[in-house]
Amino acid sequence: MLRFVGIESTVAKKLFALLALTAATLWLSGCTRIEDLDSGAQMTKTGVYAGWAKGEIIVLVRHAERCDRSDNPCLADADGITIKGSETATQVGQGIKSLGLDQATILSSPETRTKQTAYSMFGKPADTQEWLKECDQDFTGKLLAHKQAHRNLVLITHSGCIDHFARDMKVSGGQRSSDYTEAFFISVDELGKPKILGSVNAAAWQRVLAKAE
Repeated sequence: MLRFVGIESTVAKKLFALLALTAATLWLSGCTRIEDLDSGAQMTKTGVYAGWAKGEIIVLVRHAERCDRSDNPCLADADGITIKGSETATQVGQGIKSLGLDQATILSSPETRTKQTAYSMFGKPADTQEWLKECDQDFTGKLLAHKQAHRNLVLITHSGCIDHFARDMKVSGGQRSSDYTEAFFISVDELGKPKILGSVNAAAWQRVLAKAE
């Protein structure tokens, strides 16, 4: 009898493990994976270049390195970004400008760190929008409401806003973090449905530009 109970317990444990594995597999299959757009080939493969040419792309860019959370020298105000962050933002801006800005709208959160990031990226102030700093539950709705047909949208915002959008897109927790000046490329189809194509880390832009052709 004891032996029978032991066998029954082993079977139950194996069944539980199998069910847990199945549940985990189903959960992961429903999650969105963020691709690393670390080369021109990846940008082509995922449809970034084609989508940009049609004005179908939204780019979410996290602001550059915060001065109040770094030992690096400030660019100016203490609530802004560092000099190093400004230099990195300039490089990211060069990457985005290489795509062409003729059919692009650039907006920024009104916080000092985002305004400085936008200026470092594009060499001029960007129009500011309050909703880009609020990062509330309706962020995705506001994001899509500001996307005009046949016109790309570049938004300089905050990690919390990017996280809200990623949650709505069912990105798993391990992939929802964003680095300073990381750019997330999102396509929006004719029905207004968004799709994350991937992200470009600041350090990857040199490789992207080198292989763009």
